[in-house]
Amino acid sequence: MIRCRIASSLAAIVLAASALAHGDEKHGPSDGAAATAAPLPQLPAAVSPLPWDVGGAFDLVDHTGAARSEADPQGRMQLLFFGYASCPGICSAALPLMAEMAKDLAEGGVDVVPVMITIDPKLDSVATMGPALAEISPRFVGLTGTPEALDVAYQAFGVEFEHLFDDPEHGPIYAHGSHIYLLDGAGKVLTLLPPVLPPEQAVAIARRYVKES
Repeated sequence: MIRCRIASSLAAIVLAASALAHGDEKHGPSDGAAATAAPLPQLPAAVSPLPWDVGGAFDLVDHTGAARSEADPQGRMQLLFFGYASCPGICSAALPLMAEMAKDLAEGGVDVVPVMITIDPKLDSVATMGPALAEISPRFVGLTGTPEALDVAYQAFGVEFEHLFDDPEHGPIYAHGSHIYLLDGAGKVLTLLPPVLPPEQAVAIARRYVKES
């Protein structure tokens, strides 16, 4: 979980909505808190660089077995989330939001690919990730790798997580970071999006960065 001081109206969005997410909380079934979230402040017309360093290079494997780095092979913008496909907590809000964003942006002529990097390579293997993510959206790309290769990505993006317990229905349950990273085609982080944002607001924020990517 990234912890830093943020100044700007972008911070207002991230921090206000993060209070509703549970990056460090224990996962449980969604309680619909997002539906009652208070209206969030809008971004200014001009976007500004992030006031801290986050992101970096990694070398992983996608759900088809192909090598994959932080850069999209087709130069598309990316929505990146660290989680696991069977997560019953914040992932069940973040992953569908990413899928809806990608669909809505594509309908407006902006090609964006949703990407999930697993925090449990035993649970999310090349064989199992694809079908699980395809149930959310066929646009999804799942990434896994060796523990060492995944750790490079975790450290680059400031991701922390903790195995809490094993649930009889859902399997391993983790507490983990909850932000969605918006990346350009080269893998540079443009901004962070809390997964509790309404889809139309998340799409509007992403559109601000299209010309920057």
